[in-house]
Amino acid sequence: MKAWLTAPRYRALRYAAAALFGAAGGAALVMDGQPGHAVPVAVVNSEHVAVEPDALLFRTMREISNHRLDAALTEIEKVIATYPNFRLAHLIKGDLLLARARPLSTVGNAPGAPQDRLEDLREEARARLARHQQQRPTDRVPRYLVQLQPDQKYAFIIDTSKYTLYVFENSKGTPRYIADYYITIGKNGIDKIREGDKKTPLGVYHVTSSLPRDRLNVLYGKLSELYGIGAFPINYPNEWDRRQGRNGYGIWLHGVPFDTYSRPPRSSDGCVALTNEDLEKIAKHVQAGITPVIIADGIEWVSPNTAQALRKELAQRLETWRRDWESLDTDKYLSHYAADFSSDKQDLAHWSQHKHKVNATKSWIKLRIDRVSIFLYPGMDNLVVVTFEQDYASSNFSLQTRKRQYWTKQDGRWKIIYEGPAIAAPVQAPLRTG
Repeated sequence: MKAWLTAPRYRALRYAAAALFGAAGGAALVMDGQPGHAVPVAVVNSEHVAVEPDALLFRTMREISNHRLDAALTEIEKVIATYPNFRLAHLIKGDLLLARARPLSTVGNAPGAPQDRLEDLREEARARLARHQQQRPTDRVPRYLVQLQPDQKYAFIIDTSKYTLYVFENSKGTPRYIADYYITIGKNGIDKIREGDKKTPLGVYHVTSSLPRDRLNVLYGKLSELYGIGAFPINYPNEWDRRQGRNGYGIWLHGVPFDTYSRPPRSSDGCVALTNEDLEKIAKHVQAGITPVIIADGIEWVSPNTAQALRKELAQRLETWRRDWESLDTDKYLSHYAADFSSDKQDLAHWSQHKHKVNATKSWIKLRIDRVSIFLYPGMDNLVVVTFEQDYASSNFSLQTRKRQYWTKQDGRWKIIYEGPAIAAPVQAPLRTG
């Protein structure tokens, strides 16, 4: 132990590290005052994991817990060398240097520093270290991914409880984990209801467009600096949000200002923020209008085979609906719709009246559906989102469109509770720090 770090001061610093991050090497954790257990880390992609800041921070804290303060200082300097704008890393380095002169009772114990900013950094440290210790889903998938359409090459799953965005690849119809990234969510947490509530929405969404840095600068001038290298708007509010009376707009996946590496876990106005480096990585996987973004408060991980039964059941229901529409038996077709069905401003009564009137003018209908995706809605076991390409032809009319339906399970049977075109929400700026 270095002479400048006395035993009491060392114990104080080590206690602060253990209290904030937990001891390394499988020892018991203390997170927010609650004991837990370390989770073994599975290195899926060594290139991705080896250089990420979470791993480097973990090494630093491990060295502190193992009485190697010089080594800890070396590790944190590696973090700063790689990520020079990483404020949390500078804070930890400052603690290590400050420990030469005075005892430390907690991480970020610099005199006179703004306490709210220090607590934000402590929260980021907790989130990052917890992320590093969690098991990567090498053989599990989120239960929401019931079926990806063939041209959906990737899906983003956001776990707001772990401040993590997961990227899954569509590998011949089976989702396969490829990476995950630390994220920032709304200041007031999750479950957005109204404009300005500074919450992040929960639900099934899609990327609607891409806004690179130069485009943001043209559209929003100085404000664009808040979003770093770019942004990907999503279609909040979606059809289900609007049905529930939720409003607001401008929910994006975006970067961070260039004077910082990352933001605390709860510091946006509702958007999902990533480091500019990580946003650049996920940008390679974005297909505007196609890539799903599922935002959940915690993820239930299941075997890839678990979704097969639900996928088969819903595929059968969709096929029966298609055949019944073709049959021109309007009542049989309408039996697939729930009593509380709506489509824009039409309820079931108006929908039924319209369909009876239209079908009476036809001698035949041919209907083809293709490129079907099925997603279970987060937090709702009885609601799925089905999106597909519809090729409709009849004796007097034809139309090709992309359609979205919400199916709900009522009395043991899946029925349609919403139906309409799958139209992306218009791109609007958050006009705030998002």
